[in-house]
Amino acid sequence: MAIQDVDGSIAWANALHKANILLDEEHASISLGLDTVKKEFASGQFSFVPSDEDIHTAVERRLTELIGVTAGKLHTGRSRNDQVATDFRLWMLQAIPELDSAFKILQSALLAQAELAGETIMPGYTHLQRAQPILAFALVAESLLAA
Repeated sequence: MAIQDVDGSIAWANALHKANILLDEEHASISLGLDTVKKEFASGQFSFVPSDEDIHTAVERRLTELIGVTAGKLHTGRSRNDQVATDFRLWMLQAIPELDSAFKILQSALLAQAELAGETIMPGYTHLQRAQPILAFALVAESLLAA
């Protein structure tokens, strides 16, 4: 979630600037530095060091290397918990369409297999125990409807 951490930091810097907490020059410096960090992550060029506790400290360390003490202003009014929640939400927003697409492909494959099975009988299960015999197609259709 490195890219999402940087994206969240960019949005936070914009909010701090809008609230007049960051001066124009500070905002420009932080934004440029974060853009560089994001490009380093995207290209695989970002270098972690042993003192980086997590992604947040790694980004903060690198931003400080790039722009100096102004980087410290980025954390005004924001906690690590805020960052974690924001990073995860941004990651989920990006992952959900990909998962949705993958599930649709899986559903199509399951339906195709069920149709090929035709009248094939198999055991149904309840509470992890075999139950009444069912058609393979019925089992697949039921699981897809439940999704």
